[in-house]
Amino acid sequence: MRRFRLIPLLMTLSILTSCSTRAPKDFAAVPLPSPSAVPPLLSVHIVGENAVVRMDIETYVAGVVAGEMPNSWPLEALKAQAILARTFVLKFITEKDSRYPNADISTDIAEAQAYNAEAVNDRILRAVQETSGLILLTEEGALPYTWFHSHSGGMTETARAGIDWQGEEPSYTNVTQGMEADDAAWDAKFSAADFLAACRKAGAAVTSCEVIKVGQKGESGRAVTLVVGGVTVNAARLRMSLGSSKMRSTLLTELSVEGDVIRMSGLGYGHGVGLSQWGAHALAQQGKSAEEIALHYYNGLRLVKAW
Repeated sequence: MRRFRLIPLLMTLSILTSCSTRAPKDFAAVPLPSPSAVPPLLSVHIVGENAVVRMDIETYVAGVVAGEMPNSWPLEALKAQAILARTFVLKFITEKDSRYPNADISTDIAEAQAYNAEAVNDRILRAVQETSGLILLTEEGALPYTWFHSHSGGMTETARAGIDWQGEEPSYTNVTQGMEADDAAWDAKFSAADFLAACRKAGAAVTSCEVIKVGQKGESGRAVTLVVGGVTVNAARLRMSLGSSKMRSTLLTELSVEGDVIRMSGLGYGHGVGLSQWGAHALAQQGKSAEEIALHYYNGLRLVKAW
């Protein structure tokens, strides 16, 4: 296992080892704030270059913000995304090893966050600079999972319902109004063969899709399960199997079978857990600060300056 040494942060050692079932990695930390702390350095595997690049965390965060949000969006929305991205990478490197050798994290979206250094502009740089070192912590001083998605369809969801989270529901996940300006309605259709194959890929032994209905629902109204030919299928897993850009969410408004075609309609885009990016856009346009935007989507978190 590659050992990464974190430059001293404004966190106690307990912060760096909490919320993980794995043995903690070899990180240094100091119990008291240190005005002289500097951003930690990361080894980032750049997928497009097939190379590991050494950079400070703020440079990495700028690339993530540019990869996750249009660089023309309101500044406070970009700043909120920077805070989440910074918290995300610290959580990742304290809990996991990158799948890429000699890297702390990668630009592979299957592993971590989107990344687009070419889209970094003055607005992105300003958003990162004005939030430098700012991260979210729980009241107990732990790094949270800062999940985010594109559009909630009007209401966010718990982790267990939205992303099939297998652990205990985090205390900070919040079912709340997404605050977007619209509901992002979508429609999709799938052949019976493709739908059956996706159900099986999602782990359900489905043999027929002549009858499909929504089973269990989450607090937001999202489908947690579908019942396909009498067999229960996890909706979040099915969404990934069908293609998350086709089945855009599990907040379904219509589900029907017409011959060999399965039709779906729904609201929103993404898993619905944590911050809604389009909600952040709308809140920023209303004059909300980055801190207000970030904290709207989580319970009991606080903003801390780590360096």
